Amino acid sequence: MRRLLKFLHTIGAIGLMGAMAALLAVVWFAPEPASVAAEAAVAVAMGQIATWVFLPSLALTLIAGLLAIAVTPGYHDAGWVWAKAATGILIFEGGFLYVLGPMQAAAKASASALAGQLDPTILTGSYGSERNTLWVLLAVAAANVALGVWRPRLQFPV
Repeated sequence: MRRLLKFLHTIGAIGLMGAMAALLAVVWFAPEPASVAAEAAVAVAMGQIATWVFLPSLALTLIAGLLAIAVTPGYHDAGWVWAKAATGILIFEGGFLYVLGPMQAAAKASASALAGQLDPTILTGSYGSERNTLWVLLAVAAANVALGVWRPRLQFPV
């Protein structure tokens, strides 16, 4: 069971960090929107990556990690495990609040603007805050991986 959970946690982390890298690539290389259709295409692509890769990977990573803590007695007192859990929860919250939600909302708004149901002037075409958030989340995820690989002896006062 422990190996299965470790495998699932690792696969989820690979997908999560890959989704963040893909979203960064889309944001970084997306041309300035020349039309509502171009902006909608970028927003929909980001929304799809967030929905179908980022979210399932995030869920798999978090659930497998928490289950691994529950079933492995050696993890109960390990400081590095609780540091990973804390950073995992930060990634979960940041992923929902600052990545998934805004990207799905932008995709929906872009589709509505493309269909003529929404004023296209409200679409910003700027993804600066999303880009910054993705960099921070990617750094936290990399730190989380480092904690799992090196397993430093962290002691927390009780």
